[in-house]
Amino acid sequence: MRSEAAAAQLGGLEMFASAGKGRGLRARRRFAVGELLFSCPAYVAVLAVSERGSHCDGCFARKEGLSKCGRCKQAFYCNVECQKEDWPMHKLECASMCTFGQNWHPSETVRLTARILAKQKTHPERTQSEKLLAVKEFESHLDKLDNEKRELIQNDIAALHHFYSKHLDYPDNAALVVLFAQVNCNGFTIEDEELSHLGSAIFPDVALMNHSCCPNVIVTYKGTLAEVRAVREIEPGEEIFSSYIDLLYPTEDRNDRLRDSYFFSCDCRECTTKEKDKEKLEICKLNDPPSAETVKDMIRYARNVIEEFRRAKHYKYILCLALTPLVELLEICELSLDKMGAVFEDSNVYMLHMMYQAMGVCLYVQDWEGALCYGQKIIRPYSKHYPSYSLNVASMWLKLGRLYMALKNRTAGVKALKRAIAIMEVAHGKDHPYISEIKKELEDH
Repeated sequence: MRSEAAAAQLGGLEMFASAGKGRGLRARRRFAVGELLFSCPAYVAVLAVSERGSHCDGCFARKEGLSKCGRCKQAFYCNVECQKEDWPMHKLECASMCTFGQNWHPSETVRLTARILAKQKTHPERTQSEKLLAVKEFESHLDKLDNEKRELIQNDIAALHHFYSKHLDYPDNAALVVLFAQVNCNGFTIEDEELSHLGSAIFPDVALMNHSCCPNVIVTYKGTLAEVRAVREIEPGEEIFSSYIDLLYPTEDRNDRLRDSYFFSCDCRECTTKEKDKEKLEICKLNDPPSAETVKDMIRYARNVIEEFRRAKHYKYILCLALTPLVELLEICELSLDKMGAVFEDSNVYMLHMMYQAMGVCLYVQDWEGALCYGQKIIRPYSKHYPSYSLNVASMWLKLGRLYMALKNRTAGVKALKRAIAIMEVAHGKDHPYISEIKKELEDH
């Protein structure tokens, strides 16, 4: 009965047993491209420390003139209402931030888990975020964790005890291991219109969807509200699939990432046929083509470099350093591009990855022309390699449009921004604040 009532609340969707995948979500009616299937408020969310002062800690709205928390002076809010609403969660950190000062540095995973513990104590009943799936019903894949992952969880548990105490009741260590494993498998990263990291959140009903490298929906965010929209027509009885990972990379890389983070391999059409892999791994057309062994060695090299950058995490976190490390980072990108360029075409996804990293550094140091040069090389292959209505493609058009405008090329800027809007109107919905902001940019120029 609960499932039927919840399905009605989610507008024609239902939880079901998906063959070989466990629980899943499927349509009970037809959905058109761009149609909102459902939305889900965050069960809990944490704003990235790097975004404090530019976004509200409560609702994640991007505003100027936010008001500081009078106690810790480190959390910022739109108004008194936002501050009051966030206080049951912020109080977990407020006193601790005052005590530790610059030494307060729990990870977002630790912060998110602390909020889940607090929420479960104050709201033992199901919430509006759990119409179909409750947080306590999340998969943990505990039996699949290797020693390294278990050690990382124990480090997180130690940090939880170190930074949080006053307002938390801790379960035993075994229960905390399960909870951290659940958060690692079911947490979401909230990003802005340019795919910059804003924070992390738990969206239980969104987590019910299974993965496919040929997704039929896309998840976007309006503050701390997740919205799920169709990116192709969905028929009654069809399973709803989102993508858990970046779809740029070839089949083997995607499945390595899925196995490492989510403990499964994908069997979608794209993974079965591998039909896009040849284009994604395009080799230079030379009179004397590189040997198969040379290509394998270069792919191995590219994967190692990408893994190094992945460990470095987000630019805004690692690049709040002196200028010299940024120059060194750009040099690493350029050296890698030179080395890979002897074997790979510019449209090869490993080349695109390094160009994207280099573009990010250029943007950070405000080298607009350098960033534009990389972006122009990236956009066409992105449009080919990614699915229709990809946020990665929309984000690149948006960055290009803003760069053109900054460099006084209004004609190219307008064209690029309109391309971004065309994708975002399907992915985000036509009334999304990000689209209103971009349209205002067009009017102002």
